[in-house]
Amino acid sequence: MKKLQFAFIAVIIFLVASCNFTEEIHLNEDGSGKLSINFDGSEMMDMAGDEMAKTNEEPIDSIISFKDFLEEKKDSISQLPLEEQEKLKKLEPFNMRMVMNPEEKTMMFNLFSEFKNVNEVNDAFTAFQDASSMGGKASQQQGPMKTADQATEVNYTFKKNKFTRTARILDQALFQQQLDSLQGAEMFLSGSTYTLKYHFPKKIKSTTASEATFSQDGKSLIYDVDFLEMMKNPSVLDLEVELEK
Repeated sequence: MKKLQFAFIAVIIFLVASCNFTEEIHLNEDGSGKLSINFDGSEMMDMAGDEMAKTNEEPIDSIISFKDFLEEKKDSISQLPLEEQEKLKKLEPFNMRMVMNPEEKTMMFNLFSEFKNVNEVNDAFTAFQDASSMGGKASQQQGPMKTADQATEVNYTFKKNKFTRTARILDQALFQQQLDSLQGAEMFLSGSTYTLKYHFPKKIKSTTASEATFSQDGKSLIYDVDFLEMMKNPSVLDLEVELEK
């Protein structure tokens, strides 16, 4: 458990220092599939690895099941308002793989889940933030756990050979607070990216993401945006993909 707590604390620290995220979806023809969001902190670890190595923390390569984690913390969760409990419940389908080795200067977190219908998929990035927030506060053992307040929402649809990803702002005041908090971190976030990697069951006929690139078989799409741009304007990743019949 000590390793798990250390890993979650590290996520929170590095979320404000180096943010290279990849949101990946493997979509089947019936709408089911797999979702993952990968955080690569190796660049920042390369800068801070020597200092972290001095902590004598053992290398980590483990997987946590949030279903098991939520069961373990159910007494604390039961003290939260119903709205908070429902937000935590959304993490139940997820697992997270954590790889951290200060000596090798590697750091990777991968939150992943399978789904029966992409319409039911939660915002992967928000889920990642909630997982990190939950783990960090649990490690401090300072009362009940709470997820981070949600300022934005991302929705996915897949109907009649058309896939869409759309974002919207839920709370404008909270969104502005998040933007204000980014001002001091812009230098550190410069060059950070958010990448979409979507894999479809058929060839892609067209997409609104004009700068996207495609796999050789035409079934996969890769779309990169600047992380700061995405945080300031979530709709920059809105897209529609039409598949061949």
